[in-house]
Amino acid sequence: MYRTIILKVLAFILILNFQVRADEGMWLLTLLNRNYDDMKKAGLKLTPEDIYSINHSSLKDAVCQFGGGCTAEMVSSEGLLLTNHHCGYGRIQAHSTDEHNYLIDGFWAMSREEELPNEGLTVRFLVRMENITDRILPGLSDTLSEKERQAEVTRLGEEIVKEATEGNHYDAWIRNFFQGNEYFLLVYEIFKDVRFVGAPPSSIGKFGGDTDNWMWPRHTGDFSMFRVYSGPDGKPAEYSPDNIPYKPKHYFPVSIGGVDNGDFSMVIGFPGRTNRYLTSFGVKQAIEINNPTVVKIRDKKLDIMDKYMNADKSIKRMYASKRAGTSNYWKYFIGQTKSLKRLKVYKKKVELEAEFQKWADASPERKEKYGDVLNRISDAYSNLTQYKLIRTYMNEAVFRGCGCISLASRFIRLYKMLENKESVDNEKLVELTTELKDYTNYFFRNFHFPLEKDMLENLLLMYYNDVEKSCHPTIFKEVEKKYKGDFSRFADAAMYKSIFSDKEKVMKFLENPDSKILDKDLIFRIMYSVRGSYSKYSMINQKYNEQLDAGNRIFMDGLLKMQKDKFIYPDANSTLRLTYGNVKDYVPRDAVDFNYYTTLKGVIEKEDDSSDEFIVPEKLKELYKNKDYGRYAKDGEIRTAFISTNDITGGNSGSPVLNGNGELIGIAFDGNWEAMSGDIIFEHELQRCISVDIRYVLFIIDKYAGAKYLVDEMDVVGAGG
Repeated sequence: MYRTIILKVLAFILILNFQVRADEGMWLLTLLNRNYDDMKKAGLKLTPEDIYSINHSSLKDAVCQFGGGCTAEMVSSEGLLLTNHHCGYGRIQAHSTDEHNYLIDGFWAMSREEELPNEGLTVRFLVRMENITDRILPGLSDTLSEKERQAEVTRLGEEIVKEATEGNHYDAWIRNFFQGNEYFLLVYEIFKDVRFVGAPPSSIGKFGGDTDNWMWPRHTGDFSMFRVYSGPDGKPAEYSPDNIPYKPKHYFPVSIGGVDNGDFSMVIGFPGRTNRYLTSFGVKQAIEINNPTVVKIRDKKLDIMDKYMNADKSIKRMYASKRAGTSNYWKYFIGQTKSLKRLKVYKKKVELEAEFQKWADASPERKEKYGDVLNRISDAYSNLTQYKLIRTYMNEAVFRGCGCISLASRFIRLYKMLENKESVDNEKLVELTTELKDYTNYFFRNFHFPLEKDMLENLLLMYYNDVEKSCHPTIFKEVEKKYKGDFSRFADAAMYKSIFSDKEKVMKFLENPDSKILDKDLIFRIMYSVRGSYSKYSMINQKYNEQLDAGNRIFMDGLLKMQKDKFIYPDANSTLRLTYGNVKDYVPRDAVDFNYYTTLKGVIEKEDDSSDEFIVPEKLKELYKNKDYGRYAKDGEIRTAFISTNDITGGNSGSPVLNGNGELIGIAFDGNWEAMSGDIIFEHELQRCISVDIRYVLFIIDKYAGAKYLVDEMDVVGAGG
């Protein structure tokens, strides 16, 4: 009897330890053999070769990076693609007008001819990846400065990229992993003709808005559809009516079998950036400087946008995408700071560093290499405090503030070209001015002069007040002397006199560009002055930036050696990764127990006609009332979303969530509020990936939109109903 009890306890401990290993980690697909036994025990039915292969089709071939910042997946042999609604949001807005507002009404192409082209939108498929560490590190002497080291990495990388792309149509990049302790070559195929197929109205695709963002339970139908086109030869091509739907090497079967608590799940996607190996000094800076500064600036930006958007539906449409992008990480940084404090992440980092120091001091060789590295990192952070604040204000308050400044920054290349008229290449000049004309036309599609003037005045004033005077850009001296410190008068003068606040003025300038006009233009001068100030302090602080980079690299090298018996994954860096775990409920706090899925009933219960965030379309209410669910229901109800323990971050938006057979069961779109510190530390008990249930996606396409032909195009598997 006692032996049986002991065996059960041991079995429980093994299961618990396995779950801890399985949940955390964004794994490179070429290294899955290390994790394969764990994945197989958890429910994976495929081989590593089924997931990543160069020689035959594999799961990797059905996943692409969408527009540079999201993930998408192929779901048909005809190039049909699924991603999140919020990933397609900018394109949906770009196609919208006051007469045809697809953000409000949704859009569905009922034939290939009705699909809408998207200039500049690309999708990127990974062809292969290769560990090239042994071709990079031997060429990097310990005597090199960080600047010299990076220059040598670039030189060596360019040679390797040239080899990889010679004689083919591929693109390639070199990416460093583990803070520059490993390097990989990544070869991609980039498709440039991506057409908008459909999206539900925002009342479905963005249901819950800012209120529900980063929260569970969630009821958002966060999806949109596009189609990838190739040239007639199957290779990437610019948009042409002669292009044909892309034939992917692999696409995902779509399962309507559903998920249950504890089921295996995996996510393949392009996570943007994590800082899991950030030191305690970096955590402290995030809590005390970076996060509160970003939140403060974005608070003001959102207040300004809301003032104008709430007063005019045309302005609301024009700024919808920009506001969504601003509010998303505004709320994220609020949540991250709270989580870092609540979960005592700073303390956990200090404890790890104490362990590291003890390990480093335990042998003369280790002490020589690693013994002082934490002190050097600490010193670098101390000296970079004001510089980091300047950088945050430059990015958030200036270049992501008033749109006119962002527009002006695109004219820097032209300005430098015009400064030396004798050496101007007329062919390049025409090419550049044509490019700038195209962008100017695009920019002024969503531009409201009073809003932008308000943004310029208030954000520059914040910069002036919050950054030490000794670190001010030179343009602020002009505000003090000529405008007596009145930023309202200064913003008026800048906006009314600048060419960059008026489309016709910009176009006229581009017909006969002259650097002297830019020299006198206040918006251009603001941009150039702030940029120059940042460059100045970058040079002053170059030593400390290099000290920090070197310190982080050496600390990471030491961690890898100290934890050599563990499977350690590299931080996310927008390269293709796989994470695996389980569909799982959770208990975030005392007396609160969250189920692992939500239903359409919850949408109806949240309805609030007085709030744009919780409007429920009449047709959706009718479908609910009549229980007209088709084959997409489970036990007589439509499930809208589910949660799993998969490890994701920004960039994973739109990623396929797959079952053990490699079938699509959902689309990842968010993390949960209780674990907003997840980019810095994975919280095993609390961290969850929120996904829209694929059956809700199909239900909306079929029953709500009446676009069943799109569902018929997919390989739908599993028993529904």
